[in-house]
Amino acid sequence: MKNAVIYYSKLGHSKKIAQAIANELGVKAQDIRENPEIKDMDQLYIVSGIYGGVSAPQLLEFLKTLDGQKIKRAYLLTSAGGKTTRAAKVRSVLTELGIPVAEEEFTCQGAIFLFGMGHPNKADIQNAIHFVQSVSQ
Repeated sequence: MKNAVIYYSKLGHSKKIAQAIANELGVKAQDIRENPEIKDMDQLYIVSGIYGGVSAPQLLEFLKTLDGQKIKRAYLLTSAGGKTTRAAKVRSVLTELGIPVAEEEFTCQGAIFLFGMGHPNKADIQNAIHFVQSVSQ
């Protein structure tokens, strides 16, 4: 099964999660700012934070460049310091491209200023790995 892990991270939190799940899958986590080539993937794992209640515009613009015919299924993993924890706009962009998005979505506490300091922690990262294990079977 061909897997890819991409991420966008402002403070390094999503990068930590992406690297951990990429290690689990035996692939390299790819920063979308390096414009990775994503094609012919069975499973695409997208890791990012929720910033001020929304997904990063840079991530959304990158996702719009994907070929919906080349990705069989996408999974979303997010961290957020605020109340919004689901990546609704990411899901919408992928759906518009014809990329099936798993209903299950991993979310964990993020950190913003002093709120949520220390997250994602070891337990959050382990939970992300468990999520990937459960959906990749």
